[in-house]
Amino acid sequence: MAELRQNMVTKEWVIIAPDRALRPDQFRIPAKVLTHQLPVFIHDCPFCPGNESETPADLMRWPESGPWKSRLFPNKFPALSRDGERVYSHDGVTRSMTGVGYHEVLIETRRHNSTPGLQSPQTILRTLNIFIARGRQIAADPRIEQVYYFKNHGPGAGTSIIHPHCQLLALPMVPFSVRARIDEQRRTYDEEGVCPICATLDAEIEDGRRIVSANDKFVAFVPYAALSPFHMWIVPRRHGPSFLDLALPEVESLAALMREVFGRLYYGLNDPDYNYIIRSAPQRDSSSAYLHWYISIMPRVTRMAGFELGSGMSINPTLPVDNAEFLRGQDPGQAMDDDFEGARLAAVAGDGDA
Repeated sequence: MAELRQNMVTKEWVIIAPDRALRPDQFRIPAKVLTHQLPVFIHDCPFCPGNESETPADLMRWPESGPWKSRLFPNKFPALSRDGERVYSHDGVTRSMTGVGYHEVLIETRRHNSTPGLQSPQTILRTLNIFIARGRQIAADPRIEQVYYFKNHGPGAGTSIIHPHCQLLALPMVPFSVRARIDEQRRTYDEEGVCPICATLDAEIEDGRRIVSANDKFVAFVPYAALSPFHMWIVPRRHGPSFLDLALPEVESLAALMREVFGRLYYGLNDPDYNYIIRSAPQRDSSSAYLHWYISIMPRVTRMAGFELGSGMSINPTLPVDNAEFLRGQDPGQAMDDDFEGARLAAVAGDGDA
């Protein structure tokens, strides 16, 4: 019999439909070219080394001198403009705001054939450190209310350029869905005296069945009311509202756990498309006692249809406990060597095409 489950943090309901449930291994992507099978370098890829003139000038790069390993620059086709003032307009039923903000691209590595499931913890650490450094700079802009840090992997997740990259988008307002989540977390904190994410994390650790992986600072699990197959959260054990408040040892632990979790997804589901989003507090709530930041991972192995679009509810044809058990059983594999030049030369020597 189907069961409706509610996430106590977001208050979202989901239909868990065991009568149509599929085995976790049935979500493996059919035969395709996997990311690690792609060339290490593509001559006409705008994000590959040597094509820096195809993108706007760097805002950040690591290292600051010599060949870069990661770089961040404004999106060539931004959704928002860095210039201008935040101005509201309201006339009867029409309401608008000037589209000021930031939309930036972070190139994770020089290698074209890479993704977090293949990267070393050190490569993921670079990505996180650049996000934090840039996020702290943007936080000083009084026009900005909310910053999103996210990655789209694969065409099913909205990727148009394959080369591994993340994005940062800073808004001059807080979206309704975020405000609704904040209101629910504040209500739980006021009525029950607990952070709902801390309470959820404690319950998941005690139960154990939906845990995918954990270390001393972070826990990855499939939520009890997971919205879709293999939907995961990575939650810090230390309560805190903002991703930007992480200390270096915490960022290192997060990078290590992300490498393992994405490795299990990559090899277990045959390099699925996915999105990950770092859900951090808005600027005005960056010191609140009732918010707790986390990372949401959404593999794109099913599609939304009319019911989901009309109701705002999801139908999950799998059991979260089965998804977690499946992922725990997957080998996260070995990280790729981050030596781009060596890999490129080896590819050229092998078949004449890097």
